[in-house]
Amino acid sequence: MDSAKTTRPPPVVIHPTSAHSHTFILLHGLGNIGDKFGREWLESGISSEGKRFTELFPGAKFWFDIYRLEDPSQPREVQLEGFAESANYIRNIIDQELDLLPPGKIILGGLSQGCAMSLMVLLSLEFPIGGYVGMSGWLPFRSDIDDIMGSGDTYDGSISFGDEDGNGGEGASTQVLRFVRDVLSLEEFGLGSVAAKTCVETPIFLGHGAKDEKVGCYLGEEAARTLRSLNINVTWKYYPELGHWYQIPDEIDDIVSFLHEVARI
Repeated sequence: MDSAKTTRPPPVVIHPTSAHSHTFILLHGLGNIGDKFGREWLESGISSEGKRFTELFPGAKFWFDIYRLEDPSQPREVQLEGFAESANYIRNIIDQELDLLPPGKIILGGLSQGCAMSLMVLLSLEFPIGGYVGMSGWLPFRSDIDDIMGSGDTYDGSISFGDEDGNGGEGASTQVLRFVRDVLSLEEFGLGSVAAKTCVETPIFLGHGAKDEKVGCYLGEEAARTLRSLNINVTWKYYPELGHWYQIPDEIDDIVSFLHEVARI
């Protein structure tokens, strides 16, 4: 795979139309460029009331960036390529926004490959954020996370891909955080109550089309189930007639409701 550093176009930033109150950081897959996806999402993502995101959230700054991941059917070892660099890049964007806003005012999310990458970044954070919005995506290394949650064994700091059997044990969710940070080549942090809050306190929205021909809807549903096993508040929505995109206006309405009611934005 080519280095993300050499293939990634610069991010697209849409500034708020009123006082800066929130920041949305949205990633997308290789099939789009930031400018096209970002502006299309802001223009076409219209609620049933006929309002766009810039009207619904006038104080929001929007970041749009591109991320490339291997197909989820590829070997998990292959999926490791590019994860560390991409995660570091998006974490740097989050750090920039943290100089301006508290973490509870930041929303992370993505579409397709961008959803997959941003979920990994979310699980690597040392703190909860305001919310997460994922569309037509999947959770990388889901089976490994399921193994950690099911085995109750302490993660030993090495990435392995074997199957383990066992029963759930105390602290398994923090072992998942250790595993994710290891995958992303991040330094280890203390796995106490603060780390555990990352999974518990960041609400997640996942939406998926039943007719998605690129990323099967079952992958989104499996992601929701695994994330719920970490005690994360997950809102799962599927759309019977939707392919690999977002549903207008239904999914837009659901995202807005999630941000208002669950993420309290």
